[in-house]
Amino acid sequence: MGANNTAVSGNIIWNKAYPEGLSWDVDVAVAPVFDILDESVKQFAARPAIYFEGMSMTYAELGALVNKVAAGLQKMGVGKGTKIGLFMPNTHYSVAFYYGVLKTGATVVNYNPLYVERELEYQIGDSETDYMVTLDMPTLFDKADHVLGSTRMKGIILCPSGAADAATPSGDEYIAYGDIIDNDGVYAAPVINPQEDVAVLQYTGGTTGTPKGAMLTHANLYANTTQIEMWHSPIVVPGQERIIGAIPLFHVFSMTVVMNMALKMGMEVILVPKFDPEAFIALLKDKKPTFFPAVPTIFNALAVHPAGEGLDLSFVKFCLSGGAPLPQGIKDAFEKRTGAKLGEGYGLTEASPVVCCNPTNGLVKVGTIGMPIPGTLVEIIDMEDGVTPLAQGEKGEVCLKGQQVMKGYYNKPEETDKVIKNGRLHTGDVGYIDEDGYIRLVDRMKDLILVRGYNVYPTQIEGAISLHVDVEECIVAGVPDDERGETVWAWVKARDGSELSEAALKTFLADKISPIEMPRKIVLRDTPLPKTAVGKLSRKLLLEEEGIER
Repeated sequence: MGANNTAVSGNIIWNKAYPEGLSWDVDVAVAPVFDILDESVKQFAARPAIYFEGMSMTYAELGALVNKVAAGLQKMGVGKGTKIGLFMPNTHYSVAFYYGVLKTGATVVNYNPLYVERELEYQIGDSETDYMVTLDMPTLFDKADHVLGSTRMKGIILCPSGAADAATPSGDEYIAYGDIIDNDGVYAAPVINPQEDVAVLQYTGGTTGTPKGAMLTHANLYANTTQIEMWHSPIVVPGQERIIGAIPLFHVFSMTVVMNMALKMGMEVILVPKFDPEAFIALLKDKKPTFFPAVPTIFNALAVHPAGEGLDLSFVKFCLSGGAPLPQGIKDAFEKRTGAKLGEGYGLTEASPVVCCNPTNGLVKVGTIGMPIPGTLVEIIDMEDGVTPLAQGEKGEVCLKGQQVMKGYYNKPEETDKVIKNGRLHTGDVGYIDEDGYIRLVDRMKDLILVRGYNVYPTQIEGAISLHVDVEECIVAGVPDDERGETVWAWVKARDGSELSEAALKTFLADKISPIEMPRKIVLRDTPLPKTAVGKLSRKLLLEEEGIER
């Protein structure tokens, strides 16, 4: 950013509070994404790179495996222009094929392993996926196999899962993992233009609704990895840290932080294929990770699950919450139970994804997403004209510039033009910059509730509700109302054994939110609230369940 931003850098309010030893106004280097692994293989060859269900792999071993994957794929004709789908939970195969695909010059397309066939078909067609890499377990293979004949896919690469009922298909369209890596690891290095060549198609509902493939170039991903590396550098000893990967690698947060950043800093990546509180707590105690990124629902589970009673996480240097707003109640409960420090960050798929983070070695301000990471300019833009930058303290749309901003949506130029304007990525989030340069998100523009013409922010109400000791999770949304335009409803899952009532909760909220924010109706549920595949509470799914259209 450096030279491009010298005119404004002196007036950037977060400069005065920026973490000691870090510079915000920097030019961020770019390179092919696979350079991340290659450099670490040279530097940390004998250090553990991957731990997965009792299996450990060094950086040298991972590097050799990736080269074999690349060579095997090239023998199939994979190269620039080819799209390879990754359709599996967290395993060492995920990492090997991610970097192996990139070393051929091809593009990775991440797939959610919980997708149903209809969702698979859509993304295969939209992304123009040529091959799918998955496990031979029926829950995954059967879905991929069913859409093989109805889509443009040429074949399925099958990795062994060890499942007793593993699929054993025959035919040229099925390629065995063993055949892919049956070579000497010599591959033809592709010529990569980091600024132009797309490394990953990462699907998102984005800021405009329908699933779209964000084109994340090699420059985007390498830059964001480097930016996060800078941010964590004050507390990281390269080659000596361990990070736990509870978030699926198909999610952009995990891809960049758990995999790319961790490998760039020589960390051991502890892969978790599926989050189960009891098993996860046992793994935490056994492996003692020093870095712990996750979504709020995971931190909440550890704060309330009986197996977490007495859990001491003093060995963790920093816990990072991302993917969804972090309610203060969850932060307080998690920190009180574990003794760990939990800070919030912010990002979105279109920014590779990290934009802001609370300092790892400075003041963590509750209720903020921290400050922009190095080389990232965040501006608050007037929501009416979409152009005018607002002053400190004024609420508007959060917009940004930086090397991590996507190239655009794949084959959707009109959708791209809706979110990238005047060189800025428009996030669709409402926020403001406080007196120290920390950014506070207020809500999503599309989630604002209009009550008698007044803007009401559901996230703020959720934050107040979550402070009640008997609340496990909650979602607030606007419901159409003939008199008010919209009215505020809240759905609450109380902690097991509590006797929470609607009246008691409203009494609790009386001095925490305004009368116009007070929910007209509070629905107390015995069952968990709906969540996305990565464990984020989903307002959209809840409204669909309730049959409410906004």
